[in-house]
Amino acid sequence: MGLTVQSVGIKAAEADIKEKIPKGAKVIALAGNPNVGKSTLFNKLTGLKQHTGNWPGKTVTNAVGEYKNKENHFAFVDIPGTYSLIAHSAEEEVARDFLVFGEPDLAVVVCDATCLERNLNLVLQVSEICPKVVVCVNLLDEAAKKGIFVDLELLSKNLGLPVVGTSAQKGAGLDNLIEVISKTESGDFLASKRVKVDYPEVMEKAISELEAKLNSISSFFNNRWIAIRLLENDIAFITKLESHFGFCLKENPELLKTLEKVKKELLEAKIDESAFKKYLVSGLVLTAEAICDEKTVKFKNSDYKRRDLKIDKFVTGRVTGPICMLMLLAVIFWITISAANYPSALLWEFFSFLEAKLFEFSVSLGIPTVLADMLFHGVLRVLLWVVSVMLPPMAIFFPMFTLLEDFGYLPRIAFNLDRGFKGCSACGKQALTMCMGFGCNAAGITGCRIIDSRRERLIAIITNSFVPCNGRFPTLIAIITMFFISSGASGFVSALILTAVILLGIGTTFLVSKILALTLLKGAPSSFTLELPPYRKPQIGSVIVRSIFDRTVFVLLRAMSVAAPAGLVIWLLANLKINDLSLLSYISEFLDPFGRAIGMDGVILLGFILGFPANEIVIPIIIMAYVGGGTLTEYSSLFELKNLLISNGWTVTTAICVIVFSLMHWPCSTTVLTAKKETGSLYWSFITFITPTICGILLCFIINNLSKLF
Repeated sequence: MGLTVQSVGIKAAEADIKEKIPKGAKVIALAGNPNVGKSTLFNKLTGLKQHTGNWPGKTVTNAVGEYKNKENHFAFVDIPGTYSLIAHSAEEEVARDFLVFGEPDLAVVVCDATCLERNLNLVLQVSEICPKVVVCVNLLDEAAKKGIFVDLELLSKNLGLPVVGTSAQKGAGLDNLIEVISKTESGDFLASKRVKVDYPEVMEKAISELEAKLNSISSFFNNRWIAIRLLENDIAFITKLESHFGFCLKENPELLKTLEKVKKELLEAKIDESAFKKYLVSGLVLTAEAICDEKTVKFKNSDYKRRDLKIDKFVTGRVTGPICMLMLLAVIFWITISAANYPSALLWEFFSFLEAKLFEFSVSLGIPTVLADMLFHGVLRVLLWVVSVMLPPMAIFFPMFTLLEDFGYLPRIAFNLDRGFKGCSACGKQALTMCMGFGCNAAGITGCRIIDSRRERLIAIITNSFVPCNGRFPTLIAIITMFFISSGASGFVSALILTAVILLGIGTTFLVSKILALTLLKGAPSSFTLELPPYRKPQIGSVIVRSIFDRTVFVLLRAMSVAAPAGLVIWLLANLKINDLSLLSYISEFLDPFGRAIGMDGVILLGFILGFPANEIVIPIIIMAYVGGGTLTEYSSLFELKNLLISNGWTVTTAICVIVFSLMHWPCSTTVLTAKKETGSLYWSFITFITPTICGILLCFIINNLSKLF
């Protein structure tokens, strides 16, 4: 079990996801509201492949994983978390379209036992579409801690669907879930008659009449559900219906005539499209309330949310919320900066010894000295420097950040920032995508799919790189450590400086979002509902594994993959000479006037340019260029590296400008390509590239000129 997993984009989810399914496997769709443990369940069944987090909006594409034992062969498809199949956003559209057009053999709807009634809205909608449905009531362990108990047998009877209870994080109930899925898929497990959502009589009459006309034309997956979509005038769905099933409404005059007739009757009953949608929602809510009566869901303590509410009053308060957020960030940065320097020095010392031995061994084998120098003092030394400088801070920072995520604090950060984004005519969900950007800006841009409005989604994409990603944190930490700790400042002061840098990025995000909303992307902010997940005890072991493999190792390997060729390029540029002057010198001298105008120099600017494939290698490139021979000098600590930078003209102003430009310059190549994929436009990709670059250049120019005045 747990053999493979792969992410599938929106188009694949709509049309060709079947090509991603293992041959002979039964397709099982995993649906559910955000933050119900659906991805955790997916991981437990297929292996630890999909990143999970205690906050909504994590999964924005379909993921396919394989489960196989002696009796069963399933392909589980983890579709995006959604509250409804009435699609208003990209993730809701992906979820709906896979259930409707992906033709899964069975759908498993995962529910949160601590708030079952709200989750049943989606269960009722899925049961209207899919012929085979299993309800998985997850998080039973958390519900029990809060004094909430669910009668699974009575729930199954009320729904008319098979119901299984699980605690996915602990692996409890998964064998029973597989057994029920197997029996339901094969038709051996039959529940009672399914519950039906009832609407006002005039609506039921219109739905039935339109359904009958659809039955006379063709038998789709569920003509009642299609009739409802036609009556609510879901244009996007009607278009999909035509592209997938070849059903064109305009080519069916009798159906159009019936549709116009029943809509007229609804209008006479004072039910327009808006009222029709309200009745649809109220019908689902009332049915869910009736199912979750006091016999089905029992509360030992009706005040079970008191603890969470007390914490939220502090961490999301108008005054205390931002203060708490800043203090937590400062503490995390302080621990990272203070603890990372010593391990970095030890790693560099070990790698230097290893490199020297390898160089001696290669020469003893008769390898030409020039080639050995290029390989070991050029390529290998950059790799070793990247590992020694990046690994310790990442190994400390990412687990702590993931602990906050697992605890459920990240959505509270989004809540605190929501008011600011609305004031900038942007969407509050942008705060969530910004949090994702701390891990990777490319992932943050992909996460922008959770934003419904295209205008607001573009604003979020363009501004996502104003928060530092994994690749930029080591650079920021290294420079702050070299130029502030060594000058007598404490580690906590350095952490406060890094927090201030983050705040600068957030502030710039607000400012640029507002400018975009007033110019290129005019419009008013939309409203949305942000679910604050319950606080949960972090799974320490899982967090460490996840942060190491999902983030630290991934980022480190990515940095190493571009550091090696960069080391080779820099070595060649430094050693290939024209008129006794290296190519590196020619390029850096050409860039030098502009670099100095913005508080840096040509070498630094060249480092950022050559670091376009990945931000992690900017500092190694700068150092290699300064030593002139295309190799890094053996330094035992970051403090010695500072001496190299100072000897090449660095001042505190230079360090500040490099920090600012590291925060605000063109995104890495992966981020730009992701922006192109998400926007489908070279124009908006260019805007995503140039916007932070202009901001960085302007701010560095201002800082440099102000420093000359004081």
